[in-house]
Amino acid sequence: MTGRLHERVIVVTGASGIAAAGARRFAAEGARVGIVSRDAAKGEGLVAEIATAGGHATWAGADLRDEAAAEAAFATLIATLGRIDGLFGVAGGSGRRAGDGPLHEIPLSGWRETLDLNGTPAFLAAREALRSMLAGPAADGRPGGSIVLVSSVLATHPAPRLFATHAYAAVKGAELALVRTMAAYYARHGIRVNAIQPGLVDTPMSARAAGDPETSAYAAAKQPLAGGFIDADAVATAGLFLLSDEADQVTGQSLAVDGGWGVTEVV
Repeated sequence: MTGRLHERVIVVTGASGIAAAGARRFAAEGARVGIVSRDAAKGEGLVAEIATAGGHATWAGADLRDEAAAEAAFATLIATLGRIDGLFGVAGGSGRRAGDGPLHEIPLSGWRETLDLNGTPAFLAAREALRSMLAGPAADGRPGGSIVLVSSVLATHPAPRLFATHAYAAVKGAELALVRTMAAYYARHGIRVNAIQPGLVDTPMSARAAGDPETSAYAAAKQPLAGGFIDADAVATAGLFLLSDEADQVTGQSLAVDGGWGVTEVV
């Protein structure tokens, strides 16, 4: 590895799938990684894995839908690591169990739970990271930082036959709007804010879809560059770019890591 994040403090929300891939990659590139997740076994296991590989990581537990818990977790990481230079905001999940689906079928409870599961962690993590970035200089002595929120290809390229999860698409679209408005406001502070829109990625969240033959065939056709589900490391690589100095003139953008989803028609 090239040390593209040497001595940067990068906070990752989540401890599996895309989040875990990001934490591993950032640590391998020299970052000191802070992980926030609600699952202690996954969080502590990921820290141990990174340490075994020669990297530096620490974990703080929190359900990022809980404001007090989020504030406490970020305070713990800042006390340990000194500051926050970058945020890779991944935490969230499917709202299908709560009733997410076509809009006319979604109960209000399902709508609220899906938005809370995905929108609140992005909001609270970004807020706490911004407070740290605004309070002091980054690792290289300059003000600023980089925030990357992981949205979804479904926010802009629907797939109504298999993925009519309208609450999830709505909140992921809201993340894109949040990224744009934050980027505009915080640019003068040297803080960059960008999004990644993954397609179907091989993660624990997608296990149900991956086990369905129809969905697997759809993924192979819709994501021809991957020939199926995308490896989480591809999303982590995009996150690495946006968090690094290689993207120091990039803000307010959304990078699709979708294997061709957005430009491929499947009948």
